[in-house]
Amino acid sequence: MSQPSRAPKFDLSDILAQPHPQIDLRLDAFEASTRKFLKALSNYHERAIVEITKRRERHAAEKKKLNEKASAAESETTQCKVREIELVAELEREQEEKRDAEQGAASFKRQLFALREKCASVDVEIEQYRALTSNLQREKNKESATLHAHAAYASPELRTCENRLRSVIEGIKEDQILVRFSHIDRLDTDKEFSFVLDVGSRIYRVLTITPVLPTMPIFLEELNESRDFYGFIKAVRAGFEELASPQGY
Repeated sequence: MSQPSRAPKFDLSDILAQPHPQIDLRLDAFEASTRKFLKALSNYHERAIVEITKRRERHAAEKKKLNEKASAAESETTQCKVREIELVAELEREQEEKRDAEQGAASFKRQLFALREKCASVDVEIEQYRALTSNLQREKNKESATLHAHAAYASPELRTCENRLRSVIEGIKEDQILVRFSHIDRLDTDKEFSFVLDVGSRIYRVLTITPVLPTMPIFLEELNESRDFYGFIKAVRAGFEELASPQGY
């Protein structure tokens, strides 16, 4: 950097003694120096503005990065909190499911114990039923033998009854007996008179009858009281004969 020019030295008395006094102030040099100063000042100002702009931009960039980091950290923190809440809720659900599972297991154990007790009770009942069935089977066999013996004894009587009363007695279904009479109608000896008797219970019932015999309820009541089946058959035939007589029609 050039040294500043020194102010010129002059003698005032000599200057004033001149016919046209004049002082050389060296304005050209001053103006040149001033222009250089202003130019230097302008360059400094521009450099300062550029530097300040750069610093401001760097500061803004750093501030932006810090804000982004802070935002990312805040977002991550929020996600962590949300995840924490979810994990807590999931843990509570698992604990609730665990409690439910434990309660269910305890309930199943109680049910299993009750079922085992019931099975033991059922086994006892089965043994009782087996014993009862065995007894019933023996009784049934005994009754069957008695019935066979009675049938062997009753068969001749049945045939005698059928021959005498011109009737046919046969089983048609379980506990149902069909009784058919012939030689009742003198005009048509082959005409059939019949009825079906239900003997499945203590009280006998007539299911069907052809033709309708008005006195059948009376005969049936007498049968249920006396249990005289042969007398009942005779009474029914007599009723059919009365019904078939000319006065009956």
